[in-house]
Amino acid sequence: MDSKNIREIYLAGGCFWGVQAYFDRIPGVVETEVGYANGNTEQTTYHELYKTGHAETVHIKYDAGETTLERILEHYFKVIDPTVLNRQGSDIGTQYRTGIYYVDPADKAIIDEVIAKEAKKYDKPIVTEVGELKNFIKAEEYHQEYLKKNPGGYCHIDLSLANKD
Repeated sequence: MDSKNIREIYLAGGCFWGVQAYFDRIPGVVETEVGYANGNTEQTTYHELYKTGHAETVHIKYDAGETTLERILEHYFKVIDPTVLNRQGSDIGTQYRTGIYYVDPADKAIIDEVIAKEAKKYDKPIVTEVGELKNFIKAEEYHQEYLKKNPGGYCHIDLSLANKD
């Protein structure tokens, strides 16, 4: 792995436990971390999300020599419903909104292109938030790799989809 090939993207897709477990299975993903993104404050905790407006988000680092942002986003859209506002699965609230947050402005065109392609699959508009990353606060340690630590834990994502290309 060449460190200059490492890219990053931040994806909010409902409860971050499943999103992290899913992306940990994707070839080319080299690191994931769960946290809270694009809220109204520079600090928050899980119990303050309803006040601070952050989304449960997974910071994904991937090797651009092994995969592409397009491929990462195709995987993302396999496991979310981008037409539902502020909920995924049985989780409801703004912290469970879908969002794609980028740090490299050049990624915006790629994101827009993938969303335009995905939009053709739906009768309703895509409501996934897209924007530059404003802030990211690492989640509490017990949330990191939660499903690895708690294999029977709640997950709204079908993790077997990671094995299907």
